[in-house]
Formats: sequence, C-alpha cells, structure tokens
Amino acid sequence: MRTLKFLLQKEFRQIFRNTSILRMIIAMPIIQLLVMPLAADFEIKNINISIVDHDHSSYSQKLIEKIIASGYFKMNDYSNSFNQSFLEFQKDKSDLVLEIPKNFEKELVRENESNLFIAVNAINGTKASVGSAYLSRIISNFNSDIRLDWMQPQKFNQTPTIEIATLNWFNPFLNYPFFMVPGILVVLVTMVGAYMCALNIVKEKEVGTIEQINVTPIKKYHFILGKLIPFWVIGIFIFTLGLFGVARLVYHIVPAGSMLVLYSFLSIYLIALLGIGLIISTYSDTQQQAMSLAFFAMMIFMLMSGLFTSVDSMPEWAKWIARCNPVTYFIDVVRLVVLKGSGFADIKNQFLIMTGMAIFFNGWAVLNYKKTS
Repeated sequence: MRTLKFLLQKEFRQIFRNTSILRMIIAMPIIQLLVMPLAADFEIKNINISIVDHDHSSYSQKLIEKIIASGYFKMNDYSNSFNQSFLEFQKDKSDLVLEIPKNFEKELVRENESNLFIAVNAINGTKASVGSAYLSRIISNFNSDIRLDWMQPQKFNQTPTIEIATLNWFNPFLNYPFFMVPGILVVLVTMVGAYMCALNIVKEKEVGTIEQINVTPIKKYHFILGKLIPFWVIGIFIFTLGLFGVARLVYHIVPAGSMLVLYSFLSIYLIALLGIGLIISTYSDTQQQAMSLAFFAMMIFMLMSGLFTSVDSMPEWAKWIARCNPVTYFIDVVRLVVLKGSGFADIKNQFLIMTGMAIFFNGWAVLNYKKTS
C-alpha cells in the first residue's frame, strides 16, 4: 500500500504541475458541452422551399400560409415559372419545389380532387426524406381541413370518429438538447480520460523514467493502478462538472434517477475506459503513436455508440461492434437514469457487461505491460 501511495503522489504532482493539462481538463469539457448540443441538433428545420403557384387562388394561398406557418419551411422564392424555381433548386438554394397547378381550387371544388407536384433535392438524404414527409403531412392536414369545411352539419347518424391523445413521456416538450447533452457528456469524459491515460505511460517511455521504475521492486499491478486511479478521479470530476454545472445551469436538465446508480456505473465505466487507454499506451512507443491509436478508437466509439444514430437501425455487423463498445452502454445508462429515472434493476445487464469489460481490459493492460527488473 505504501508503494501505491507513493506512486499516486507522483502521478498527481506530475498532473498538477502541468498547468496546460489542468486548463484542458476544466475548460475543454465546459466549452464543448456548451457548444456541441446546440450545433449537433438533428431536428430538421429551416428547409428552403420554392413555390410555383399557377393558380393564385384562395386555396393555394391558404396552403402556402399553412406550410410557412409550420415553422419547418422557409420561403426561398415564389414564382409563376417552374424553370425559374428549378434553377434555384440546381444552385442548392432550395431543398424542395412545390408546384401548384392552374385551376387547383376549381378542381377541388368541382371534382373533389387535385394534384400537386413536389421535387426534392436528395443530395442530403436525411433532409430530403424528412422535408418531403413534413410537406406531405401538411398537405394531408390541409386536405382534411377542406373536407371538414365542406361537410354538412348533421344532427343524426353522425359518422363515428376516433380521437387520439398523445402524451410525451420523459421529455414532454421534445427538447432535443435533453437527448443530446447526456450523450455528449459521456463522449467528453471518454475523450479526456482515454487520451490522457493513453499518453501517460508513453510519456514515461519518452523521458526515460520508465526505465527507473522498471528496476524497482514495484509490482506491475501497482504500476497500472498508480496510472489508473488519478485519471479515474479526474473523470469523475469532469462528469460532475458537466452534469451539475453545464447540464443543470445552462440546459436545466435535472436528473430524474438516483445519483448512486449513475455514479456507480460511472465508476465501473471509467475503469474499463482507462484500461483501454492503458492498453494503447503499453503498445505505443511514442506519444504520436498513442494519439493516433486513441483517435482511431475514439472515432469508432463515437460513431458506433448510438450517440447520433440508433443502434437498432444499424446493420447486423455494426450492431455487434456497438455491443463491444463501452460507450454504447454508458450513453444508454445516462439517458435512462437522467431522463427516465431508471434504477439498478433496469440497468443490471449493462452493469454486468461493463464490469466484465473493466476486468478484461485492465487484465490485458497488466499482462501486456513489460516490466524488466
């Protein structure tokens, strides 16, 4: 224990002696957590639409007003020529072109039907599919409103209708940052922990102090624990700063679940994550190599974690990669505990998997660390 104590003192002094690291530990997560949830907003808004109105009737005007009033569309141009609007379309100034034909209102009144033409810029597939779905829904609602206006009031034999009431659970106002902030906080903790831990042993190699440690009677697991515990403490500090500092004060996110559950899982997760950083550092001879390996691992962790896209929508081979990714489980747990208020019983499978990962990665790091005496 005395040996471990001296190692911890050495590590903490080495960390706090470097003021640039301290600034990075404190400032970087705060700035990124302030900016990223606002920038990484996957709600599709401000869709540019060009409208070609050949009819200029009251119905066409009502339809246009309904589209713009939805808040999802911005009028790029309004014209009588499809070729003119299509030119805007080709310049990527418009995402959609809606053409309203001549006699649109007359056909609706006389024949109870009319046609509309929608052209979609499908370069951005997500924006194209969502934008066309929004527009189709608005047109469908407009069609329903017209039919209701035309229906004659009846006193008897009224057609039965089904009313649907929708209630949003866990995020009642569909606030997108409530969904993104917990996931981004996990990624920031992962980035700081993995990068700093991966560079730690490599720095010892580069400056030559690793040789002095290797000739001492320090056990391998003492050395690994001495490298792991300081960054474990730093990881908990960063998570606390983000959760109770930025998330609560800026985004007004108040965790619905138990902090004991959340921090218990955080503790196991950090052990597993730092084990990966230690593995990278034992395989690297220079800090450049460690940075490259850590960057490669972080890209996989971020893209295959369910932060931006649901794991359920991935192909089967990608789902298996996501299941081997510790970030996937922590993002899932943080969202469950913070937004849903889940307890130990709800996350027991994730807890067991993360415990297995922590044992596996740190055992690998201990075995792979080559100590000469």
